[in-house]
Amino acid sequence: MAPTGSANDAMNAPVNDGQTVTVSTLAELVDLLGEPLPRVAHKDRPRLGDIDRQWLAASPFCLIATAGANGSCDVSPKGDPPGFALVLDDTTIAIPERPGNRRADGYRNLLENPHVGLIFLVPGRSDTLRVNGRATLVRDAPFFDDMRVKGHRPVLALVVEVEQVFYHCAKAFLRSDLWDAQTWRPDAVPSRACIAQQLERPEESLSELERYYGAAYAQQLYRS
Repeated sequence: MAPTGSANDAMNAPVNDGQTVTVSTLAELVDLLGEPLPRVAHKDRPRLGDIDRQWLAASPFCLIATAGANGSCDVSPKGDPPGFALVLDDTTIAIPERPGNRRADGYRNLLENPHVGLIFLVPGRSDTLRVNGRATLVRDAPFFDDMRVKGHRPVLALVVEVEQVFYHCAKAFLRSDLWDAQTWRPDAVPSRACIAQQLERPEESLSELERYYGAAYAQQLYRS
């Protein structure tokens, strides 16, 4: 007899090989983690408030999560001087695109699936602001003039229609000691130049790449 059930059923079937036991249902997940407190479950809001605007004005960095129609995912960092995410109104923010590597993985995803998730960080703060919504790629608008940095006017902006906004607690940052400079070990991994030479640009010498990623690199951040 041919097996019954869909391909998804097979994919979601629990795996128990004696060592690894997976979770495949919402009931199992809730049984393990428990239900959130009501104040946590219902803390999301559909629009920006005054405190959210203050946070965005102080934030120089965010992470943007997207997924394509085929399920391929991307999380891209965006950074600029504090306040780079421009609040257009209580339900709309705009994030400028700056010169980069032109992969545009997240933007490619958004052309297929407009849903987007953002996390905004303020250096030294362990809580974060989360914004979920639908995004549109805009190639020009009057507000682009308000997003100039060091003479650079963006050629593209991500305009997000806010659907959900809330603050995420500090536990992950506290557990990781992320902002504790005494825990930082930047030399524990190969340098940017070494990674580029081994994985991305093997035809160039390490000394050439060290010069490229040296002091002059930071002077070219707003050059196309």
